[in-house]
Amino acid sequence: MDEVKVLLSEKDLPNAWYNIIPRLSKPPAPALNPKTKEPVKPEDLAPIFPESLIQQEMSPEPWIEIPQEVREIYKLWRPTPLRRARNLEKALKTPARIYFKDESVSPPGSHKPNTAVAQAYYNKKAGITRLSTETGAGQWGSALSFACKLFDLKCTVYMVKVSYEQKPFRKSLMHIWGGEVFPSPTDRTRSGREILAKDPDTPGSLGIAISEAVEDAATHEDTNYALGSVLNHVLLHQTVIGLEAKKQLELIEEKPDVLIGCVGGGSNFAGFIFPFVGDIMEGKLEAEVIGVEPTSCPTLTKGAYTYDFGDTAGLTPLLLMHTLGHSFSPPAIHAGGLRYHGDAPLLCQVVKDGLVKPRAYPQNPCFEAAVLFAQTEGIIPAPETSHAIKGAIDEALKCKETGEEKVIVFCFSGHGHFDLASYDAFLEGKLQDYEYPEEKIKESLKVLEHFPKFPTGI
Repeated sequence: MDEVKVLLSEKDLPNAWYNIIPRLSKPPAPALNPKTKEPVKPEDLAPIFPESLIQQEMSPEPWIEIPQEVREIYKLWRPTPLRRARNLEKALKTPARIYFKDESVSPPGSHKPNTAVAQAYYNKKAGITRLSTETGAGQWGSALSFACKLFDLKCTVYMVKVSYEQKPFRKSLMHIWGGEVFPSPTDRTRSGREILAKDPDTPGSLGIAISEAVEDAATHEDTNYALGSVLNHVLLHQTVIGLEAKKQLELIEEKPDVLIGCVGGGSNFAGFIFPFVGDIMEGKLEAEVIGVEPTSCPTLTKGAYTYDFGDTAGLTPLLLMHTLGHSFSPPAIHAGGLRYHGDAPLLCQVVKDGLVKPRAYPQNPCFEAAVLFAQTEGIIPAPETSHAIKGAIDEALKCKETGEEKVIVFCFSGHGHFDLASYDAFLEGKLQDYEYPEEKIKESLKVLEHFPKFPTGI
C-alpha cells in the first residue's frame, strides 16, 4: 500500500460512532439546569433538540449505529484520505514521519458535515422544518446549510459579525445551499438587541451567536437548534475521523507517537483523538496527545475548570468545562472557529485527567506554518487548521534535534480557500499577535464566582 496517500473503500466506512463516555475512568459531570442547578433532564432539552440526539447526548452505549441514510451521504466524501507529508518532512529535515487526516475533501471543505448531516437527518425524522445555528468562521454554517438542503430543511445562521465581514465567500456557500445568514449580534432576537444596546460596535462572539440561535429555536415550534461543537452528540458524530485514521495507520503498520489537532470548541480534535485515547486508557497505545489553541483565546491553557454557560446570554445549561467566562469577548483573529470562551466538557475531562496536553500559539507563527505547508504539500489550510500544523512542525523539529523517528499524526480539519484575505494580510505583515492579558481573564471569570463548582471527586 502507498503510504503517501492511504485510502479506504466505501466498505471501510464505520458502521457506528465511538462513544467515549462509558470508557472514561469516571462518569462525566452532568449539565445543570441554569434555574434549578439540578442535573438537566431530557425534557429540559426537548424544546430545541430531537429526542434521538438527546438520547445520544446521555447514552452509556459504547457504540451508536450510524443510520444507513447518513452513511450514504457520508460516501460523497468519506472515507477521507490519510496523507503523508513527505515534502514537509524534507523541508524540515526531520527524521519524523508526518501524517495528516484530510477532512478538507468534504463538499463544504471541513470536518463539520460529519455532524451536520447526522443532525439534519435526526431533525427531519422528528418532523422539524427549520434549524437555527451559530457559526464563527463560517465552516459550520456552510456545512449545516449543505446538510439542510439535502434533507429539505430551512437553515438560519447567525454568523459572528467580524467573520461575516472577513469571510464573504463563506456566506456565498451558505446562500448557494439555501441558508439565510445574519451578522451576529442582530436585532432579530432579544439577546442580540440587548448586546447591541450595550455595545453597538461589538465584533460579536460565538457566545452571542449561540444565544441568538438558541433563542430563535426556543421561540419557534417548527425550529430546532443545531450546534457545531461542544456537546457530546456532536463529538460522537466526529469520531468517524479517528476510527478511519486508526484503520489507515494499521494498514501501513504505523503507530502514532504524537496526535495533534486544533481546538476551538473541540469537535474536530475530539473526533480525531477519542478512538486513540480509548486505546491509551486501556494500555494498548502510548502516545502524546496535543490540543492547540490561540493565545488570544486560551481556554484550555488559562481558563478556569468550572461550570459556565455555553452562551453569552445564559440560555444554555451550565456545563463543567474549561472556560474564560461566558462574557469573554476575544479579539478578532482570523481563526474565527477558535474564538470560543469554553470547550467541550468531554474534552475538558480528558485534559483534566492528563490524557491531553494543551498548547497555545499566536496567529503569525501559525500562518507561517500554514504557508510552509501550502508550499510543500500544495493544500492551503484554514487558519484554524494552521494551529495543528504549527504543533506538528514543532514536534517534527524536536525530532530533528534528538534524532527520534516519531510518527506524528494531525487532523487537517479544513482548507483555507475562502480565507485568502487573511493570508494576504499575513503576507503583507498586517496581522497582529495577541496574548489575552491575565487581568482581563480574571475580570471575565469574576462572573462565575457564584456559579456551582465542579462536583467532589472530579
